[in-house]
Amino acid sequence: MADKSKKIKVLDKPEKPAQGIQASFYLRYATSAKSTFALDIDINMPGQGITAIFGESGSGKTSLLRCIAGLEKNASGRLNVNGECWQETSIFVPTHKRSIGYVFQEASLFDHLTAMGNLHYAIKRNHQAVNLKLLNQVISVMGINNILAQFPQQLSGGEKQRVAIARALLSQPKLLLMDEPLASLDTARKLEILPYLERLRSLFNIPILYVSHAVDEIVRLADHIVIMRQGKVITQGGITELFSRTDLPLGVSNEVGAILECNVVEKDKQWHLMRVTFDGGELWLPNVENVQDNTQRIRILASDVSLTLSPHTDSSILNVLSGMIVEITNDEDPAMSLVRLRVGGNYLLARLTLKSLQKLDLAMGKSIWIQIKSAAIVR
Repeated sequence: MADKSKKIKVLDKPEKPAQGIQASFYLRYATSAKSTFALDIDINMPGQGITAIFGESGSGKTSLLRCIAGLEKNASGRLNVNGECWQETSIFVPTHKRSIGYVFQEASLFDHLTAMGNLHYAIKRNHQAVNLKLLNQVISVMGINNILAQFPQQLSGGEKQRVAIARALLSQPKLLLMDEPLASLDTARKLEILPYLERLRSLFNIPILYVSHAVDEIVRLADHIVIMRQGKVITQGGITELFSRTDLPLGVSNEVGAILECNVVEKDKQWHLMRVTFDGGELWLPNVENVQDNTQRIRILASDVSLTLSPHTDSSILNVLSGMIVEITNDEDPAMSLVRLRVGGNYLLARLTLKSLQKLDLAMGKSIWIQIKSAAIVR
């Protein structure tokens, strides 16, 4: 007779696969007859949102994306994407079996197909039935409904790139790679396409790796940033955190500045301004008529911030904040200094002459008033 008192062993539940993108690669190749380049990275990146891969030309940004896409078969290492192993010591998932979408500098559309034909090619290649809901959503988000019947040669550069992004999304990838997708566009076309890329971040739950060396693009789009130099990752972190650091100024000295995530609380139709709040105060900035979101990401350049010892009401400057100096460092220019300011739970940067620093007797821990021109705030 069976022993009914015998307990059934309960197996431990398997551990949940690690989320995020874990990438470790080593790749060396010749760049000329006498020199070589080595990519040597080991990083963990978020499994959602837009992660910018930033660095100067030749820092290894595109090489990293090619390794992730499986296009560099000589690269050793490992790659896990939200719990799926694509590369390990004895594992190498070929490119065509990796669930990725890839958008290059050039749109690379099929010239013999209309815009809609290019979209249907992506669906057919994915070996799935047409998902009309997804198709209509992608067409709407990328704003291409009125150009679907046109051929690539009839489209502008910005329109071609929007179709290319839509095509990548319709393959339903688990990871979207974008290699300087705006680099070949002029300023007007860039400004045309940036709002569509911003919508990707909020509407599609797909991690995006976005390669660029353009600070203005990264500020508009990225949630997280990885900074590369000479084939290595020198640091990474949240976009607002890194842009407010003084030891790692991004871009040339006149582009150093901080980023704030703000809430829109008022739109003044009389003066065409909007009032936004953040953890530290409020700001007035020029209104943009087609802005519908209640949140705004703004950038304040260090060169557009001035400091005073007392608040001034007899000035044309509308934005005056109270803050404290937490750091003073040397600037690239020997005549200048970079001052880091804490404003509530956020940080700003101010670029001042050494003469002004001495004149106001500025030092760490000193309370200060911060002035910012509305017209200078960048979105």
